Amino acid sequence: MKEIIKYAAIYFIVVFSFGFVLGTIRVLLLVPNLGEQTAELIEAPFMVLVSFMAACFIRNLSKEKLNSNDLLLVGFLALGYLLAVELSVVLWVRELSVSEFVQSRYSIAGIAYLVSLILYSLFPYFVSKQSKVTQ
Repeated sequence: MKEIIKYAAIYFIVVFSFGFVLGTIRVLLLVPNLGEQTAELIEAPFMVLVSFMAACFIRNLSKEKLNSNDLLLVGFLALGYLLAVELSVVLWVRELSVSEFVQSRYSIAGIAYLVSLILYSLFPYFVSKQSKVTQ
C-alpha cells in the first residue's frame, strides 16, 4: 500500500503542476479574450494529454512494483488528492463556495471537466493494460 500511495502522490503532483501552469495561462490569457467556458474547453484536451503522459511515466517508474490493479488504485487515490485540493485550496483562492463550484460545472465545459477527471483516474490502469498487450 505504501507504494500505491507514493505513486499516486507522484501522479497527482505531476498532473496538478501542469494543470496549475495551464490554468494560469487559461485565466490570464484565454478567459479575457474567449470567456470561461471556451477557455476551459481549449484547456481540457491538453490536460487529458498531460494525464495520459503522466500515467505512462508512472507505469514506467513503477515497472515491476505495481500490477494493473495497483495502478487502478493509484488513479483513484490520485483523483482523491486532486478533488481534495480542488475543493479546498482552489475554491479558497477563487473565493467560491462548494455549491457555486458545482453550479459552475453545469455546462459543456463542466462535462468535459468530468470526463477528464474520469480519464485521469483510469489512465494508470489503461496504460498498464496497454503495455501488457504490446509486450
